[in-house]
Amino acid sequence: MKVQRSFQKGDDHRGDLYLVPTPIGNLEDMTFRGVRILSEVSLILSEDTRHTIHLLNHYEINNRLESFHDHSSKAEADHYIRHLLDGKDIALVSDAGMPLINDPGHPLVVEALEVGIHVISLPGANAALTALISSGLPIHQFAYYGFFPKNKQKKKEILQKINVMNGVAIFYESPYRIRQAVEAVYNFLSPETSIVIARELTKRYEEYIRGSASQVMDYLKQNSIKGECVLMIQTQAQELHSLEEFSDQGIQHKVQQLIKDENIKPNKAIAQVAKHLDRSRKEIYNIYHQLRETD
Repeated sequence: MKVQRSFQKGDDHRGDLYLVPTPIGNLEDMTFRGVRILSEVSLILSEDTRHTIHLLNHYEINNRLESFHDHSSKAEADHYIRHLLDGKDIALVSDAGMPLINDPGHPLVVEALEVGIHVISLPGANAALTALISSGLPIHQFAYYGFFPKNKQKKKEILQKINVMNGVAIFYESPYRIRQAVEAVYNFLSPETSIVIARELTKRYEEYIRGSASQVMDYLKQNSIKGECVLMIQTQAQELHSLEEFSDQGIQHKVQQLIKDENIKPNKAIAQVAKHLDRSRKEIYNIYHQLRETD
């Protein structure tokens, strides 16, 4: 077991590794303490120095800046550990927001802790929490899951995972894939699932899109959006709509729902359900029409 007393120095005079958040859009969101730490350390590490240099120039910080990213080798990490052991402080920053959240740096933190270096995190900007508190969704319980999966099966799996909780699931997503993410919520959870998309946070074109999965999907069909997105999904531990869990009656309901919500013909709705369930169109067609005959 180890106990870190962050601001009590021992006799070995080791440096500290600071994790310093940076603004997610508006440069005014940099904290006084963050500026001071970046000004005082002997070295600043960032994922993309071309991005970080703009922040440093804005605050007239002239300290040494080097890159540390996903492809940095263990030898490079060891070099910085020796730097810390020599008594020199290092600040690790993200391109935007909190370091290590979907950003490199974890191996350096782990290695620093293993050799007794103090790892000190500063509070500051974070896109997920900034979006959440303005979302209007109930935030008594929430969880962050990183970027929304690209693969269809992975999408289903993550939605199955979050569907057992009562709260809000938070994801980051590209503006180029946000519509597909909302469609997955529509298909695998429910068209009535409450969704909020926050984009361009703290910037001039900051925008929140709030509504049901059906409403948001319709909006995204008619409007293209730009800027990185925070996707928030309210989950209520409802039954998941997918694969074997669909009864014949559930299939009929799903087809009818698509016809109504998307204003499409039955054959197109049947094709969509068949693709979603990985079953043949003929099978879904027969189930749908057989059920209709008994109405």
